[in-house]
Amino acid sequence: MTPVTVVLADDEHMVRTALRAILSAEPDIEVVGEAASGAEAVSVVRELSPDVVLMDVRMPEVDGIRATEQILRTMTAPPRIVVVTTFENDAYVYEALRAGAAGFLLKRSDADALVDAVRMVARTDTLLFPEAVRALAATHGGRGSAAPWVARLTGRESDVLRLMARGLTNAEIARHMGVGPATVKTHVAAVLAKTGARDRTQAVIAAYEGGFIRAASD
Repeated sequence: MTPVTVVLADDEHMVRTALRAILSAEPDIEVVGEAASGAEAVSVVRELSPDVVLMDVRMPEVDGIRATEQILRTMTAPPRIVVVTTFENDAYVYEALRAGAAGFLLKRSDADALVDAVRMVARTDTLLFPEAVRALAATHGGRGSAAPWVARLTGRESDVLRLMARGLTNAEIARHMGVGPATVKTHVAAVLAKTGARDRTQAVIAAYEGGFIRAASD
């Protein structure tokens, strides 16, 4: 199996050292680079094109939010970015998710949670820690009127988006709805296109921002 390649971005050397020690002990994960600032993270990621970036949300000069935006905006095939933070219910984390981060991880997480998170965002189609993402979206999401795309969702697409928000994989959604995986994949692609989302995390954020989850049972 080809290893998942990872870049670590954190302004604290001890944090990077600890993360590297944990991840490097896994045969299917390879830490290929480190960065001590957001600006350096952008440069290192562009050079190395890793599969996953663990990005500290608060760094000097260019923070994790801006670095995430720059990486996703300027790379043709950008990595999956996981924000690493001290506080889970943090407006900074929510802004990073809105900017395109695939999920977030608490710095106090144990080694198993760290390794599982890297594998999950790199190799599966599920939402990373769905309950935590939903809690953030419910706290910091918009409270305005329904977005125009909500009315353009078909009934099936609406069902799929609700199940995506619960953290179900395509295979789980297929079983829940009694359809084939290919059908679910088509619905997911339509949901991402209509919401303007990059991936499942952004689709769930859009569901809260656009009034979909608030207006309909999830």
